[in-house]
Amino acid sequence: MSTPKTMRPSSFLRSFIDSEASGGIVLMAAATLALIVANSPLGTTYSAVVHSYVVGLSIQHWINDALMAVFFLLVGLEIKREVIGGQLATWSSRMLPGLAALGGMVVPALIYAAINIDSPETIRGWAIPAATDIAFALGVLALLGPRVPLSLKVFLTALAIIDDLGAVILIALFYTADLNLYALAGAAAVIAMLVGLNRAKVTALTPYLILGVGLWYLVYLSGIHATLAGIALALTIPLVIETPDTQPTEPPLLRLEHAIQPWVAFAIVPIFGFANAGVSFAGFSSSALLSPVPLGIAAGLFVGKQVGVFGMAILAIKTKLAVLPERATWRQVYGVSLLCGIGFTMSLFIGLLAFPMSPDLLDQVKIGVLAGSVSSGIVGAIVLAATRIS
Repeated sequence: MSTPKTMRPSSFLRSFIDSEASGGIVLMAAATLALIVANSPLGTTYSAVVHSYVVGLSIQHWINDALMAVFFLLVGLEIKREVIGGQLATWSSRMLPGLAALGGMVVPALIYAAINIDSPETIRGWAIPAATDIAFALGVLALLGPRVPLSLKVFLTALAIIDDLGAVILIALFYTADLNLYALAGAAAVIAMLVGLNRAKVTALTPYLILGVGLWYLVYLSGIHATLAGIALALTIPLVIETPDTQPTEPPLLRLEHAIQPWVAFAIVPIFGFANAGVSFAGFSSSALLSPVPLGIAAGLFVGKQVGVFGMAILAIKTKLAVLPERATWRQVYGVSLLCGIGFTMSLFIGLLAFPMSPDLLDQVKIGVLAGSVSSGIVGAIVLAATRIS
């Protein structure tokens, strides 16, 4: 059995982080452009194009349901790779990012729920501030250069991957519409065929991807959000392969991950950001931030994330369940905890699922996500920039 490249040297990890970080910078630019366009004379055209229909679905739906399925495919590939042979391969390596991610999901959700407890209509958005945007957060770290040790970037990457897994579980459990049992049975049959390909040691990607398209369509019809088909497909792609000779062969999972990562980082996620971040501030007043939805999201991201992540990190390290990342200081860990409040992509995505029929609430979601994410990014960057390079 060949050694999978998931048991990889730090150069691969650096390459992965650099790719995510660069994608985060592109995402920042796309989100900023969306805000500029939405508040310019082109704002009406922007809204009309995003909501125009092509082949039965609006462009926004094609982006959020189809393109984002590829994003979730990449998330699934990253989760499987890290759990089997990467930064999450052992319980000791999972402990610090795992506990920090748990705190970073629970505390923001509780803050949002406390602020919206008296509103049955808006309480549904409790999971919106529970997510961390890995690309955006790493993009901020990239701008800080060598002030942040690699160990902290690894910590943030692992935490965000676990956070993504938690967000996927929340979507599956709490944001699923009425189920179409026939489509669901069809999806289960396709997953069984994908597992069969894996067990048969099929290493060509084409059969998996063809079945993956069918799986996406069936999941779309089933009432479960279609993007979860990407996660299901990812978990069936082989990571460890057996070869009759000693010549190392790149596993299918890594081939697929390397093929789609640039597309996700530099096209799909920025397109999603551009299509969903645009909100008009016409008639906007600062008091609007004090409405339950934007206040709950902004407070959840800015306050809840830093309290949850940093608090659980302190608990894990002080109880010797985990150790402080190599060459990192407590101040740097706190700075990274602040960056975890950048929720952008996944927070907007959950917001779309929480309030699909309420444009006004969606605008409030965008305002809350932008306020919480920008505040977290700026303050986190200031804390980390003030740290001396060791």
